[in-house]
Amino acid sequence: MGGVGRLAALPCGKVSKWIVLGLWIVAMAAAFSPAGKLTGAQENDAVSWLPGKAESTEVLKATQQFSSPDEIPAVLVYERSSGITAADRQAVTQHLAQFAQLENVDREVVGPLPSEDGKALQVLVPINAGTGGWETIGARADDIRRVAADRPDGLSFHLTGPGGFAADSQEAFAGIDGKLLYSAAAVVIIILLLTYRSPVLWLLPLVSAGVALFAAQAVVYYLATKADLTVNAQSAGILTVLVFGAGTDYALLLVARYREELRRHEDRHEAMAFAMHRAGPAIVASGSTVVAGMLCLLFASMNSTRGLGPVAAVGIVVALLAMLTLLPALLVICGRWVFWPLRPTYGSDDHTENSVWGRIGRRIAVRPRLTWITTSVVLGIAALGILRLDPTGLSNEESFVGTPDSVVGERILATHFPAGAGNPLVVVSNEAQAEEVRTAMASTQGIASVAEPQKADGLAYLEGTMTDAVDSQAAKDTVDRVRDAVHAVPGADARAGGGAAILLDTQRAADQDNKVIIPIVLAVVFLILALLLRALLAPVLLVATVVLSFAAALGISALVFDALGFEGADTSLPLFVFVFLVALGIDYNIFLMTRVHEESKKHGTRRGALIGVAATGGVITSAGLVLAGTFAVLATLPVVAFAEIGIAVALGVLLDTIVVRSVLVTALNLDIGRHLWWPSKLAHKRDPEPADELPEPEPELTST
Repeated sequence: MGGVGRLAALPCGKVSKWIVLGLWIVAMAAAFSPAGKLTGAQENDAVSWLPGKAESTEVLKATQQFSSPDEIPAVLVYERSSGITAADRQAVTQHLAQFAQLENVDREVVGPLPSEDGKALQVLVPINAGTGGWETIGARADDIRRVAADRPDGLSFHLTGPGGFAADSQEAFAGIDGKLLYSAAAVVIIILLLTYRSPVLWLLPLVSAGVALFAAQAVVYYLATKADLTVNAQSAGILTVLVFGAGTDYALLLVARYREELRRHEDRHEAMAFAMHRAGPAIVASGSTVVAGMLCLLFASMNSTRGLGPVAAVGIVVALLAMLTLLPALLVICGRWVFWPLRPTYGSDDHTENSVWGRIGRRIAVRPRLTWITTSVVLGIAALGILRLDPTGLSNEESFVGTPDSVVGERILATHFPAGAGNPLVVVSNEAQAEEVRTAMASTQGIASVAEPQKADGLAYLEGTMTDAVDSQAAKDTVDRVRDAVHAVPGADARAGGGAAILLDTQRAADQDNKVIIPIVLAVVFLILALLLRALLAPVLLVATVVLSFAAALGISALVFDALGFEGADTSLPLFVFVFLVALGIDYNIFLMTRVHEESKKHGTRRGALIGVAATGGVITSAGLVLAGTFAVLATLPVVAFAEIGIAVALGVLLDTIVVRSVLVTALNLDIGRHLWWPSKLAHKRDPEPADELPEPEPELTST
């Protein structure tokens, strides 16, 4: 195997392939237990999702001596449209005694509080979730509903407030890991069957991706428990689809190259060694780029966003390792028969130049300037849909697909009580200035009432009921007014938090993260492309296509959201979609442009561009379908934020692979020609006279 590096040949040697397989079996055995514990290591409490330095986060930490930071109040609302009866009050009073005896209810149950119209009763049950998080809240919610089921006919009951929404969120995320795993696996199986047209071959990439997922989950578990990495349901769910999607992408690229080498080499071990030598560097470069992009999330102020960066990076690293070691070993162990019925034989012909993308490339070459201008204009028009996007955060009602009990209860609560009831605005100040702070707070527009301050260890704790729903813009405006008022009290060191303040701080932190992280990601992408292509103009144009692709994807997604009835967008949506599309889209830039760069050295930029799109167009399309399909799985969850991320990324990946990479970038390559490689020496290499036919290619990454 002359000319092949030892590293490339290592996973596929006649003896080493068995060693590699054995090592992965050992790794799987070691990873099985910690991977299964990842769900228990998740932190789904408020602090794990919040901006670390926000005022609302500081309030949560400061109130620990007044109530546990893990305490979540459940708001119970009883309603009778004809008016609450004496029997109703008696039944609810009996319920209170049973609620107080429930596990995790450490403080006094408050109520029943009658509404002014006499048609509803309100009860507050403080639930201390402890280390159990959502699981504990969900269990206590079931207990509360069981108790409340014994009530007079005609008296309705609903569980809402922070506890109710937490319980419904827990139910929505219940079994998420299994759902995503099986759904992603099903998508991968279908696409691999269509791509390979083999009843067996699809199994090897799927097994490799599954092994990578378990190994990645084990690593993330140890980082969460030993290195204090924040992991929540969001990052754990994205880890599943990311490992399956990106891992299968890398598998497609390697298998495509291996299939071509089997036509050139009689020994399958030698064929895989050459495939690793030729395709491996591009796969490693693309995976490294994704890792670098994900790690840019460490600059985020949001704890949940910052935690996602390392989790996603670990997933990509492990997926990359599995696809470059385990998959090659499995392929050479199985032999050529695994490709049946389209078994590549030694010496058979390759027809890359006559592929669909080879023909498309020749059509683009007729009018490249018209092609890229038209494509850019169409994408620009699609990007106008962003004007309909409202990423200012989702209200409680907008957060779920469907109408859970907590949403119904919130509507009923707002009908009979002040809209902010059950989810107060919280202010913490120095004890000496407590009354001044209470006066300032009570006199602020938007505050219905302020309770007497609780005092302990030099601090005062105040709760104010707002006149507006906690998740409304009016409530957020009230938070700003209250903060201005209490901050102005001399020596009080007052800070305002609570539900509305958390939503406001989250929105502002997300806006700040967009301004900081998006430029950093673009800079990282530019530097990597510049180093790989040894040019400056090409990376500038490629980064521009990335931004245009992202904008078009988000614009189209906004229209899809409208059609699906989604009334808003999560504050993190633009950033997550940008990072995933740019980091993963760079994969396809690298696959295409490294091949174009290589062929341009031999045949000039024009011919190199045509060979590049012919050789990579098919596999890029297949990889894009896999990645889009796995992210689309997120849209099956009954949580709007997840559904929006899944839809936007899936649409963006399809747009990226089918239109931007293979059409727009190819047209730019053909129109700009050798100047694309400025200032490298290749920019001075003149193209030969155009020929009618493509030169015989040596395919790097062909469609299977």
